[in-house]
Amino acid sequence: MSDIRAAVRALMPTARDELATLVRFTSVADPRQFPPEQCVAAANWVKDAFVAAGIGSVDLIETADGSNAVVGHQPGPPGAPTVLLYCHYDVQPPGDESKWHTDPFELTERDGRWYGRGAADCKGNIVMHLLALRALRGSASSDTPFPVGIRIVSEGSEEMGTGGLEALVEERPELFEADMILVVDTGNAAVGEPTATVTLRGIANVVVTVETLEGEVHSGMFGGPAPDALAALVQILSTLRDENGDTVVDGLDSGQTWGGVGYEEAQFRIDAGVLDGVDLAGTGSVADRVWARPALTILGIDCPPVVGSAAAVQPRASARLNLRVPPGMDPSVAQAALTAHLTSRAPWGARVTIEPEPVGAPFRARTDGPGFAALGEAMQDAFGKPLGTVGQGGSIPLCNVLADKVPGAEIVMLGVEEPRCLIHAPNESVDPSEIENLAVAEALFLRRFAAR
Repeated sequence: MSDIRAAVRALMPTARDELATLVRFTSVADPRQFPPEQCVAAANWVKDAFVAAGIGSVDLIETADGSNAVVGHQPGPPGAPTVLLYCHYDVQPPGDESKWHTDPFELTERDGRWYGRGAADCKGNIVMHLLALRALRGSASSDTPFPVGIRIVSEGSEEMGTGGLEALVEERPELFEADMILVVDTGNAAVGEPTATVTLRGIANVVVTVETLEGEVHSGMFGGPAPDALAALVQILSTLRDENGDTVVDGLDSGQTWGGVGYEEAQFRIDAGVLDGVDLAGTGSVADRVWARPALTILGIDCPPVVGSAAAVQPRASARLNLRVPPGMDPSVAQAALTAHLTSRAPWGARVTIEPEPVGAPFRARTDGPGFAALGEAMQDAFGKPLGTVGQGGSIPLCNVLADKVPGAEIVMLGVEEPRCLIHAPNESVDPSEIENLAVAEALFLRRFAAR
């Protein structure tokens, strides 16, 4: 391991310079906000960097949403397995720049961390891949630069969620054939705590509409007996959480528990920005609630705004509901259960219609394969601590598409984006020690996976 560690550490100044260059690209994949030329320039920089790091064939492929995916392949020695390394070069918009302490598109060092939009999510992971490949290439003793075959995929529209890369996987799965896929766009539970993300929740959204009257009527003349659609909707929505705040949908199990690394309540309160004196919703551990159980969120309600509202009983009201579905639960079944629950709770015979949205399946990574075992050994050696596992409350549709189109591959998620990074928020940052240790771990993993 010492040769890899020494090589990565020697390359850290280069990594900082490269991350600074990457951060300067305003690569927000939305032409309404930033010039699309910036995304093209970032894609070309990523392409050239991976070629220089030893990936012999790298191309830009335009995807269905107009973004460019950087796709590369370097074959390994005969009989060696292949590993796909994923990242993305597009970033979230900076948001309110007045809340940034420094220019969001200039990498700035402060208190040992590197600040800038994309410094962690996900340009820090691009730099980490490059470090690992360079360190491994420098230690190679054969005619091939790496002990395994390497595929590189850097997405250009991940933050917009427009599905360009997913469509490319569907159209050309041969570009993604691998024995192990590292989706490097998550992070450790805390700085210095090696962690793999092994579960994702799915989605089963609906829009519920309640109708009670032919039109608005005066609340003074008719209020009381006139059935208020907005009040009916509020009453229906109130049945989706119990007195403790747990999600309760008829027919859905809400008692699952999480068996991996925990999520401390104090840290969750900080991460979620919970106000002082406000309790967390639900029972069980935070990890149970955010990674292992279904969770219902009201995303929006169509009703009159306070400003400009009239003294009228409302005839119609709607709400968009987000149901997060844990691994092991069928999202279509969950959506049907939610629909039945909402319909059965309508008061006063109110008319309820449900518009289902497309569902997204949850994901659970295999943790019993040779790839995961090799990764666990490599992470322990790099960080000096055993590898832990966490879930993620959100969804990454790409993982399910890859699992479907590359069924023989092990898939696991990791990266430099620990909680203090504040990804998507003002003052995003990365701890350079995470970049260094992850690069060491990835290089060691590639070497050990070849041996298996």
